[in-house]
Amino acid sequence: MRRIKLIEVRSELGAGTRGASLGVDALRIACLNKGSDYFRRFNAVAVPDQNHVLFDKNHFPFAKHIDSVYTVQKAIAGTVEQTLRFGEFPLVLAGDHSNAAATIAGIKAANPYKTLGVVWIDAHADIHSPYTTPSGNMHGMPLAMALNEDNRECQRNELDPETEFFWRRLQNLGEEGPKLNPEHLVYVVVRDTEHEEDAVIERLGIKNFKLPEFKAKGAKQIAREIYERLRFCDLVYISFDVDSLDSRFSKGTGTPVVDGLNVEEAINLCRALLENDRVVCFEMVEINPTLDSENTMAKNAFDILEASTDAILERLRMEDVTSR
Repeated sequence: MRRIKLIEVRSELGAGTRGASLGVDALRIACLNKGSDYFRRFNAVAVPDQNHVLFDKNHFPFAKHIDSVYTVQKAIAGTVEQTLRFGEFPLVLAGDHSNAAATIAGIKAANPYKTLGVVWIDAHADIHSPYTTPSGNMHGMPLAMALNEDNRECQRNELDPETEFFWRRLQNLGEEGPKLNPEHLVYVVVRDTEHEEDAVIERLGIKNFKLPEFKAKGAKQIAREIYERLRFCDLVYISFDVDSLDSRFSKGTGTPVVDGLNVEEAINLCRALLENDRVVCFEMVEINPTLDSENTMAKNAFDILEASTDAILERLRMEDVTSR
């Protein structure tokens, strides 16, 4: 890989609160206000969204707007796959977190015979399915898509055939079946879950590095332990939801939660993780400036984004030198 490619995804179809579609532009404003040339340094592509359907009646109570979510996710997966095949590093800036399932599908489509590990930095587990969701918001479902996990043991909802049709299409996006194994998924500071999610996390044995453990060990040690768990993975994808930050620093997101990372801790963690040469994609999601004041969330997120990008560039430069 020689270059970073920004992939801008303004879809917010999966969110329960409106405004995440403005997150990319809030980052651009934070960049301008900081006097940075960040968005002039990299090529960017915008994936078409379907946000206009939010004005229409929703026909899928247990997977809201799932038909349009599928349309958007096909486009995201194709863009990520193409970016990787061109030898570029996809850095995805997205609206709501449901879009991450498509990023994972795109990575696997470009690397069908390689094993993928996922580091999910988030306040939420995002492992509901339409069968278990209490809200129907699809930003709570991307990992159930990627794992091909319905969690029928905890089923609370009866789905209509059309919802089931689109759910299977999403689970089989890019390639049929699971995109990763549960042992290759690692949570960091997940702390706001429902009992259905707790049950599937325990059943699948998914590791969650909770905040007290993070505080005790520090970012570098946590990164080392994450990569020890992912030692059999050929590739790694890192997904950063801004609500992984403590709610003192993350008012401008749809679901802020107390007892999260501070900005410095997030920067240190992302830098430590991105130094690993197996990382092929980084994603930042869920900035919602309509819930914020003075664009504070985007300012904090942009600081994390700049530091993360510097770590990626440093590694790409090293790879370029050693490959000569």
